[in-house]
Amino acid sequence: MTDEKTTRIGAEEAAVGPATTEATTEATTDATTEATTDATTSAAPAPAETAASGHGERVAAIIPARGGSKGVPRKNLRRVGGIPLVVRAIRAARAAGIRLIVVSTDDDEIATVSAAAGARVVRRPAELSGDTASSESAILHALDVLDAAGEGIDVVAFLQATSPFLPADALAAAVARVGGDEADSVFAAHETYGFLWERAADGSAIAVNHDAAHRPRRQDRTPHHLETGAFYVFRADAFRRSRHRFFGRITIAEVPEWTAIEIDDEHQLRVAQALAAVHDVPEPIDVRAVVTDFDGVHTDDTAIIDAEGGERVRVSREDGMGVAILRRAGVPLLILSTEVNPVVRARAEKLRVPVLHGIDDKEQALREWAAGEGIPLADIAYLGNDVNDLPAMRIVGWPVAVANAHPDVRAAARVVLSRTGGNGAVRELVERVLSR
Repeated sequence: MTDEKTTRIGAEEAAVGPATTEATTEATTDATTEATTDATTSAAPAPAETAASGHGERVAAIIPARGGSKGVPRKNLRRVGGIPLVVRAIRAARAAGIRLIVVSTDDDEIATVSAAAGARVVRRPAELSGDTASSESAILHALDVLDAAGEGIDVVAFLQATSPFLPADALAAAVARVGGDEADSVFAAHETYGFLWERAADGSAIAVNHDAAHRPRRQDRTPHHLETGAFYVFRADAFRRSRHRFFGRITIAEVPEWTAIEIDDEHQLRVAQALAAVHDVPEPIDVRAVVTDFDGVHTDDTAIIDAEGGERVRVSREDGMGVAILRRAGVPLLILSTEVNPVVRARAEKLRVPVLHGIDDKEQALREWAAGEGIPLADIAYLGNDVNDLPAMRIVGWPVAVANAHPDVRAAARVVLSRTGGNGAVRELVERVLSR
């Protein structure tokens, strides 16, 4: 498992894709600026905002998130399931019932995104932000800041944003265990029956947790537990004394093995993104209007050219029904296309929706359309598939990508759909818009 000082590159190393989250769109940037100034932390909340464990203990989730990263550039802001890693950690803490969630960072963008997601931002000093700085040092600093603000913390939930599948139920149970004085330190781990080996100096293999000459069946073995690095929960006062996350009565919070993935390289990031499509529960998309590209969104991005140069494209009747449902719900929809092609207008007329095609500057066209409709950009979802959609995606509250979009588009999206262009992606977006 990742640890900033003693193992691999710091688990709180931050990362970002080509676009920021909803916090950095026009609608939210100004609102979050004052929460991310050079002040060490924002104003102290009312006492009710400090989470209790159910045993009268004051609980804080602390998420260290540096801006630097070597393995995956801007790691803590890279997206899994369309959501930046640091925001996933914040949401997991909130789902576990923790109300005081603190992000310790040296990075302006991480601070802005975290504040917009509802976290308290603690600005970490430079001497605690280098590659060799430990997670423990960041937590101790955050506790000092909270103490100075009059918020003494009894129980700390230390979350690592590079574990994108933090199980909220196991985290909540760990907090209750420490708050109820059943343990001093609890950590996430999954059960394993693996046979472990290590290499000797001469290159030979040495059995570590078993007798190499004896191969018992799985059901006849005692399992071991592998630390995942996702979360650690411990008493704050004892942590201050030991200056380490493990002390006193240490117990295991058992979590499913599939949640154990940690992101330290691009391959692990891609695996996590694939897992998110399977395990994440799709969130509603709360918007007042939907704007889409045409080629690669309403179509599968292929065309049949006849002898006279005319084009035919393949579209989805499922998408057509989705547009009809959206129209009947009274939600405006616009097709915004770079192409000048009769097939685009013909499809728009068939769907009975407005179309702007032959548009070179999609951003400006979208701004003008939104202003004319009186709809804030923050309340618009834009569905795209290729790099010419990026300028428009960057100005709306909900940039959305089809499943087979260009990698830069997927990275810029707040939501990546499970369906591909021309194969129900529009219908999927419609259903999530209407599920809000």
